[in-house]
Amino acid sequence: PDHIDSHRSPAFVVSPYTHQGTVDSTMYNTASVLRTLELILGLRPMTQFDAAAMPMWRAFSNAPLLTPYDAEKPRISLTERNPAASGGQARSQKAKLTEADFRQADMVDDDELNAQLWRAIRGGEPPPPVSGYIGGR
Repeated sequence: PDHIDSHRSPAFVVSPYTHQGTVDSTMYNTASVLRTLELILGLRPMTQFDAAAMPMWRAFSNAPLLTPYDAEKPRISLTERNPAASGGQARSQKAKLTEADFRQADMVDDDELNAQLWRAIRGGEPPPPVSGYIGGR
């Protein structure tokens, strides 16, 4: 888990050099992405964290696949924002979040915003937050 959410986040690697039609379930993290970029660009690691990170080798092949693809058309509107019929509209208006709130870190109520995003994307009530701390001995 990181400072955003303890749920897994997918990483999409798009390139003619990626393996086609495969899923790589290797545990990577943000430092893995950084390390992979450093290796591709021939850069030295910036810290011990990216130096020790697992590069994303399994996602790439040696030969490019240059076959064109057909992009899937969106199934939902990409321009409609917070439609009146959505359950989050009243909460958003009550929270009075403005564009200015997102220009500087920590200006929004993280718990409220995360709950609204969860409901909009996943539907239903979000799970309770889980602390990374395990008390005891």
